[in-house]
Amino acid sequence: MAFQQAPVILSHASIVGPKEGEGPLGDVFDKVLEDMYYEESTWEKAEQKIFLETMKLALAKAQLTTDDMDYLLAGDLTNQIITANFTARSLAIPFIGLYGACSTMYESLALGSMLIDGGYAKYVLVGASSHFATAERQFRFPTEQGVQRAMSAQRTVTGAGAIVLGAQGEGPRITHATIGKVIDFGQGDASDMGSAMAPAAADTFLRHLQDRKISPDFYSIIATGDLGKYGRQLVVKLCEQQEVFLTQSYTDCGILIFDESQDTHAGGSGCGCSAVVTCGHLLREMEQGRLTRILGIGTGALLSPCSSQQGETIPGIAHAVAIEASGGGR
Repeated sequence: MAFQQAPVILSHASIVGPKEGEGPLGDVFDKVLEDMYYEESTWEKAEQKIFLETMKLALAKAQLTTDDMDYLLAGDLTNQIITANFTARSLAIPFIGLYGACSTMYESLALGSMLIDGGYAKYVLVGASSHFATAERQFRFPTEQGVQRAMSAQRTVTGAGAIVLGAQGEGPRITHATIGKVIDFGQGDASDMGSAMAPAAADTFLRHLQDRKISPDFYSIIATGDLGKYGRQLVVKLCEQQEVFLTQSYTDCGILIFDESQDTHAGGSGCGCSAVVTCGHLLREMEQGRLTRILGIGTGALLSPCSSQQGETIPGIAHAVAIEASGGGR
């Protein structure tokens, strides 16, 4: 999709947990929490509080209110996306709940851009969140159990990101989007979701290049959502098989968010991973003139505890969104 009236990113906000704040990007986020509970009685309530505050912060930065918003597009990882649902309950904006697993931030950006480019909205609020402890409890084991994680496993990011999109204004513009296909290469190890998502990421990326008739070096940076170091390596190999060679400009949000010294094994994951790296790091780099063209590829592992327990493999999805600085150039 090439947007004729490219939506503008009017504001962006990010809030992260303490471990994310200790990482290499710790100083770029709007707020770093001191503890995972955030003064709430449960981790789920903490995630809801994080998400709601992030949404309100994005609105305040854009000097807009909930009454100005035509739509809210959001999602998360908890059962029946309750974090996004309860956030929507508080904001009272016409709401479209999304579940693309960890690709949800970029799914919301693509769909929000369609609404604006199609003339159906003037302002759209989008976002996604995740929480390490809520995801562990739902998809793996309660953290109190202290289960040893495989080295291929990733740590779910605690955090939320939000963006206000507008039909007009000053700021980076979303120029193109490529909606992904669900792809499954038969990988069934829930401790290696980066490898499960990598084929979908490579497919979406290669189709994006083909559709636009460009090479990878068109972008200042290409960032997948949360493949971690092993999934990133697989994307590079899959692209090389199609004679597309990725340079050092290709990275992954799951690699950027944590340092290897933090013992997160393969890196970060979760809806909040690409959300906070995009809203806290990539867009700030663009605002400061160090990046002019970003291709973000949100990646998601479409599994559930039920499907894993029944021996199902892990399908993957990936959605790509191109963001360009208003001044143009590379």
